[in-house]
Amino acid sequence: MGAGVIKGSNGAPRRGRDRRRRGKARAMSEINVTPFVDVMLVLLIIFMVSAPLLTVGVPIELPETAAEALPVDQEEPLTVTVDANGAIMIQTTEVAPDELIGRLRAIAAERVSDKIFLRADGTIAYAKVAQVMGALNAGGFRNIGLITESGGPQMDGVDG
Repeated sequence: MGAGVIKGSNGAPRRGRDRRRRGKARAMSEINVTPFVDVMLVLLIIFMVSAPLLTVGVPIELPETAAEALPVDQEEPLTVTVDANGAIMIQTTEVAPDELIGRLRAIAAERVSDKIFLRADGTIAYAKVAQVMGALNAGGFRNIGLITESGGPQMDGVDG
């Protein structure tokens, strides 16, 4: 008993696979994931570039520290800014110092989170920043984050 090759009518060996391939072309049943991954990477880059541009645009010189960034909530962050002239702004709207607590209380009543960010120019006296922080606390915001530029000097004497 030996193994052999079955010959076709013309004397050439018949192969079952060749016969199946000559028929109709079969549809590809696998999903090509490469275009999907490409689109997701492009979207990721777009969001990474555009996210920093969504912050409040009042021009001030922030002090530099070695602190890490705070995690971001789902709600739009509320920002109070004290510029180099001592003017106080909620988001981009300037507010008189005597109206600040009343406006903050009205805003706090509408918000879910009690988180607020304070941006103060580095040339402002600490007493002014402390007064604004007291007003934020009196206005109903207990979770105050101070915004600084990263890469500043560290306490161990090494510049970042």
